[in-house]
Amino acid sequence: MNFKHLHYFWWVAKTGGVARAGEKLHVTPQTISGQIGLLEDDLGAPLFAKSGRTLELTDAGRLAFDYAQDIFALGAELVESLRNYPAGSRPVEFRVGVADSVPKAIAYHLIGPATQLPTPVRIVCLESKLDSLLGELAVHRLDLVIADAPTPHSVSVRAFNHRLGQSGTSFFASAALFKNYKGKFPACLDNAPMLVPGREAAVRSRLDRWCDANKISPRVIGEFDDSALMKAFGQRGAGVFIGPTVLESEIERQYGVKTIGRAKEIVEEFFAISVERRVTHPCVVAIAGAARDRLFVTGDSA
Repeated sequence: MNFKHLHYFWWVAKTGGVARAGEKLHVTPQTISGQIGLLEDDLGAPLFAKSGRTLELTDAGRLAFDYAQDIFALGAELVESLRNYPAGSRPVEFRVGVADSVPKAIAYHLIGPATQLPTPVRIVCLESKLDSLLGELAVHRLDLVIADAPTPHSVSVRAFNHRLGQSGTSFFASAALFKNYKGKFPACLDNAPMLVPGREAAVRSRLDRWCDANKISPRVIGEFDDSALMKAFGQRGAGVFIGPTVLESEIERQYGVKTIGRAKEIVEEFFAISVERRVTHPCVVAIAGAARDRLFVTGDSA
């Protein structure tokens, strides 16, 4: 592919017309039209369709424009990196996706060590649904995905699951609410107001099974895809909420809540998902090492 042709196409799509793109690029409209025609020949598909006096992107054009955006954004980053960093100290870019069901504190503790490497690191962090993140991983727009479940069988992405660790689950309540649930655990949770993770979180089904096994029926008054928002509601006394036992002290300190009890049977697992069978990216190596040596090392994490 001739990237000069792609650059002309990109400017036409950005500005909305050949004449306007010509003014920006200081070339004639005829030159731009000819180069785009050559690009369409190379790609085997029309990129624009005429709509009156204007040009509209075809489906192929929209797809090409998305890729062109990434290509030229990466080129701009390359120029910026070379200008702003001396030779031999350019930052390693680490693009990591975090499934929205992963607690924010867990994500921070896992990703944080990647910023402490001897080589400068520039982190690009994206939060979304796991399926969406795996799609980005498949086309190499992400280096790693951190999730609370391995790659689903329903997703046709060739990826490898690297298990980082696991944790039991603790139940928390605000100080005002805590005094109502000092009885025998977990029986004291029967009919208690409960804030729970959304159904896409892997821990949700385990929580439901645990409640059934212990013959307790909390009153679910809120479901949250965002674990930080769930904790914020719990902090204000809206209901009992759960969190990883490995973060128990941190959650108590940060949100001013107390622990009602712990359930080792409700296990939260965390995975680093990559397209590499063997982890080689220095940031991923740092994440795996920190998970093993720092985060998931207490008895409560087994």
